[in-house]
Amino acid sequence: MNRIRARFESLRDAGRTALVSYVTAGDPHPDITVELMHRMVEAGVDILELGVPFSDPIGDGPVIQLACERALAHGTRLQDVIAMVARFRERDTTTPVVLMGYLNPIELMGHRRFASEARAAGVDGVL
Repeated sequence: MNRIRARFESLRDAGRTALVSYVTAGDPHPDITVELMHRMVEAGVDILELGVPFSDPIGDGPVIQLACERALAHGTRLQDVIAMVARFRERDTTTPVVLMGYLNPIELMGHRRFASEARAAGVDGVL
């Protein structure tokens, strides 16, 4: 059973709905993203949505646009985001992590390579 399904079943059994929360990887700085993810879980987040910084996220609104700009200014790339998930998994093997972003960075990396590396790191889904 995957982590997303397990989490939703657990929440259903507890009579709860999911709290899904988003953060852009690398914002405000790549060095704190993993710890921020852990703190979000400690604060009650059930599923983490981790944004992959993109250079032109105009459809996401000004808050995410600025977060992407800051993350990219720190050099955060798709490979870094995948590595952040792997580091998160060193302490948390149960909280689902879903990457959110645009197809362009995945195409640049290559679909097969992305799928393989994301799975190995512990990514549970992609939006």
